[in-house]
Amino acid sequence: MDTKVNQQITDAVTQTNVKVLGEAPAMAMGNLYQSMAHSTGILFQNAVSAQNQQNVLAQAATTQGVMQIYSIDTAADGIGTSKILNSGD
Repeated sequence: MDTKVNQQITDAVTQTNVKVLGEAPAMAMGNLYQSMAHSTGILFQNAVSAQNQQNVLAQAATTQGVMQIYSIDTAADGIGTSKILNSGD
């Protein structure tokens, strides 16, 4: 049984399909640009986090160095006192 379809219906379906196919490259590029922007954002977040960690590490190393500088006299005094006290043995 051969059923005739109204030509306006086939035109509407065809135009819809052409519209979807015509928009596909733009949608693909939009998705690509959005993905690239998201990746770039994560890249900068990681860079800032790494820089922050380096600053904390540098501050800790500086603090440790200053503490060692300030403790030199104390260590020398402790060694001298120890030698004086142990010399009588």
